Amino acid sequence: MEKKKLIYLDGLRGLGCAMVFLTHFVFAFYYGMYHFQPESCHLPGNLDIVIGKSPLNLIFNGSSAVRLFLVMSGYLLCRNYMISGDKEHLKQSAKKRYLRLMPPVLVTNLAIYLCMKLGLYCNWEAAELAGSTEWYQTFNAFPADFWDMLKESLVGCYLFGTNDYNGVLWTMQVLFLGAYLAYALVLFVRPLKYRYIIYAILTVLLLRTDFIGVLLGYILCDFMYSDFPKFHAFLSQKWLNWILFFVGLYFCGFPSSGFGYEGTIWEILMPYIFVNYYHIFGVLCFVFAVFHLEPLQKFFSMKVFRYIGRISYSMYLIHFLVMATFSAWFLLTFHDLLGYNLTSLLNFILTAGITVLLSELSLRYVEPLSKKGEVLLGRIFTK
Repeated sequence: MEKKKLIYLDGLRGLGCAMVFLTHFVFAFYYGMYHFQPESCHLPGNLDIVIGKSPLNLIFNGSSAVRLFLVMSGYLLCRNYMISGDKEHLKQSAKKRYLRLMPPVLVTNLAIYLCMKLGLYCNWEAAELAGSTEWYQTFNAFPADFWDMLKESLVGCYLFGTNDYNGVLWTMQVLFLGAYLAYALVLFVRPLKYRYIIYAILTVLLLRTDFIGVLLGYILCDFMYSDFPKFHAFLSQKWLNWILFFVGLYFCGFPSSGFGYEGTIWEILMPYIFVNYYHIFGVLCFVFAVFHLEPLQKFFSMKVFRYIGRISYSMYLIHFLVMATFSAWFLLTFHDLLGYNLTSLLNFILTAGITVLLSELSLRYVEPLSKKGEVLLGRIFTK
């Protein structure tokens, strides 16, 4: 049963990564879907805005995607310990956390540094053509400095969320420090009788931070593996979870720009200052429903979701490098010949293919460096 669960949990992680990829492609080349500016639209009749204000925006809703990613991280961090009670495994996970995250970050940032030095970043010019200067043009618009890149890769992104070279690295601080929050909670707070009071206090304290996703994922895992037979019996009913599933989709689909929703299905949720809370609530409802509905588990156990889940960490780190170099170059080179929309369609297919290929190579040859680093450190500290 547990192994079966792991399959669809990987699929959920793959879904989150795919949504982040789609979000950044839309932001770069169809910014009108996000910001609702006619001058940033490229589809006939400003269809970009219509799509952005419709439930279809769910597939490129980056805010919900990141929160799905963080909730799943919080859920999975202590799951094995809650099942086995193996403290040694938990301690080893805590010791290895930095080395698990760092090598792909460093290698990707090295590639970004070299591309900047070689003048391969074309996002400035592409953003002018795409009408996404507000977002796409701002990345890597500074002289590359090796030592600054190294500081970001080795220390800055984990402790301070530094993300000058790779925009997605802002989440590393949450994934790194949030993990130690989860480890501390499961060791010292979970054995307490009134731990949910402490969880509630922490939820209030972290509500305005991105750590709330990891915390709520951890709390969800604690609840799922705790003995509350009456609650579990009620909450596992299919009708209730199908309701939670659709409620989750509704809240996850709330457009993330923070304005312009008059006349949409989300108009009743005003004020829009709660957009991040809508997304985290939607993600929790969605994930909880998947945990209890076998048809959804089978769907997210499909090979495509499992595969993206397997390469998700490398794909998350690599994809914007590809979009700011190859994708920008492709648009600038072929839009006059093929037209903007056909060029963008081909660009999307090629960008996805290149990103997946590089992520697979990273999975095979870069991510294993973490284990080699662990072995090396083990030898150093045992001498």
